[in-house]
Amino acid sequence: MSDKLSRRHFLLSSAAGISSLSLASLGSAIAAPAAEQASAAVRGGKLSTLSTRQVSTDDLDIGYHEAGPENGRPVILLHGFPYDIHSYVDVVSLLTAQGYRVIVPHLRGHGTTRIRDKNALSGQQAAIGADVISLMDALHIPEAVLAGYDWGGRAACVVAALRPTRCVGLVSVNSYLIQDIAKASAPLPASVEHGLWYQHYFQTERGRAGLQANRRDIARILWKNNSPTWAFDDATFERSAKAFDNPDYVDVVIHSYRHRMGLAAGYPAYEDMEKKLATGPVISVPTITIDGAADGVIAATDGKSSAAKFSGPRQHRQIPAVGHNPPQEAPAAFADAVIELVRNGKWRT
Repeated sequence: MSDKLSRRHFLLSSAAGISSLSLASLGSAIAAPAAEQASAAVRGGKLSTLSTRQVSTDDLDIGYHEAGPENGRPVILLHGFPYDIHSYVDVVSLLTAQGYRVIVPHLRGHGTTRIRDKNALSGQQAAIGADVISLMDALHIPEAVLAGYDWGGRAACVVAALRPTRCVGLVSVNSYLIQDIAKASAPLPASVEHGLWYQHYFQTERGRAGLQANRRDIARILWKNNSPTWAFDDATFERSAKAFDNPDYVDVVIHSYRHRMGLAAGYPAYEDMEKKLATGPVISVPTITIDGAADGVIAATDGKSSAAKFSGPRQHRQIPAVGHNPPQEAPAAFADAVIELVRNGKWRT
């Protein structure tokens, strides 16, 4: 172990008291309605943006935002499709106010994250899960609370299930998100298929061409359909839409949706991990699952249908009038879940 890593471990241990801070210390900010919290993204009349830095792994050059003290308890926040790191612009502020070290990476195919091997433009669940582990290794983070929604929630579930020693706690929107590829072609109720129209569209070459030509228009439609109660403005959308200009975007997105429906082969590097995921591994780490009551993709549930997939402590919460992107639509509620897991987590380092 390097001197730098040893020193970080010592500092993490000595700073354990940070995680015991009361949620009440956030004052009225944490209790404010989500609509009021969203205004924190605008400071001095200008929309806030998250700065990024780069780190290299064997497979990726990852763009990520980092905030908070280096010796704070680490939290990794993972965005979905078609979104970017700015889903967490307000959550970051709430978490750093508690003294946490917050990492928000662009997922593969988004923002400044680049895939090194252009013959391996995978979007499968094993790939995005492996990316999180590689990021943690590159940043010398032995364990963290992982939180995400959509693709990011799936990546967090993959790590929590297969590498539980790296995950102190999990926040997952829409509960258990590890996919059973073998059952992907099974028919779903029409009400569910309606919300997944784009996934069927992307199975076709017309869908690939459409995404290539109209990536912003498709993303805007999805934002509106996914979160019908969220009144985002043009500036907020455009801030995130820049992330879709990534040259790997179309290939990664198309492979993701074709692989999950069994219509594209996985990449050999992820075969062993996919075999483990195919067994539907149970998640044992402390978990808080969240549903937006107005989610236009996956209808909110009481959490009971997925209860068997969680063997550790698990809470399920519904957030009223919130859609598919809870961290941006209701940052206080999302941060609340993360803070609870950090504060109560059994940290080993």
